[in-house]
Amino acid sequence: MVSTATRLILLRHGQSQWNLENRFTGWFDVDLTEKGTREASEAGALLEAANIKPDVVHTSLQTRAIETANLALSAADRLWVPVRRSWRLNERHYGALTGLDKDETVALHGAQQVHLWRRSYSTAPPEMPADHPHNPNHDPRYASIPNNSLPRTECLADVVKRLVPYWQGPLAEDLKESKTVLVAAHGNSLRALVKHLQAIPDDEISDLEIPTGAPIIYDLNAALEPTESLPMADRYLS
Repeated sequence: MVSTATRLILLRHGQSQWNLENRFTGWFDVDLTEKGTREASEAGALLEAANIKPDVVHTSLQTRAIETANLALSAADRLWVPVRRSWRLNERHYGALTGLDKDETVALHGAQQVHLWRRSYSTAPPEMPADHPHNPNHDPRYASIPNNSLPRTECLADVVKRLVPYWQGPLAEDLKESKTVLVAAHGNSLRALVKHLQAIPDDEISDLEIPTGAPIIYDLNAALEPTESLPMADRYLS
């Protein structure tokens, strides 16, 4: 890839405990596994080896993304860089599916319905009831968010809708200062960002899978568009 003054690094958090347990996680806060912490540190070592030096990091408000950012930056000797955090980078809210075992959910609702909930662009799972045992909406980290903005379920289209203003605001501001920006977030919030960056059609985005702990590199022009049309496989740092 050609080196430019403006570079965006996308990093999905390392494996979480509920990734390991095959549960729908969404906005519920879980920690990294031992494998997840190793993945995050290895991602930072890849950045260091490639001489890619983040100037600022953006994360969600969720622990697994924050821990991943810290571990990666520490391995890259960049733990001191400025940090921005936003709920707009949070994982997709899985509504009433939150906490459920994915295989058991398939047995209960059928593979076709669960696939629709998980991978379609515009079909959200059932809303999370207020008394759900894993309801995150009363978490103090979200106290400043207007109640009507807090999701109770989301499809990927909803994630795009909440993420794009953040892309056009704080992320764009840092990128336009010719900084190298690291975004440590989640599978679906990063899918939403990649969809927006690459103008992926709605009916094709379901095929995009972003692995844990694998840095994705975009070089951007002055309009914050990718400078090269590369397949995703060629954007991963290895």
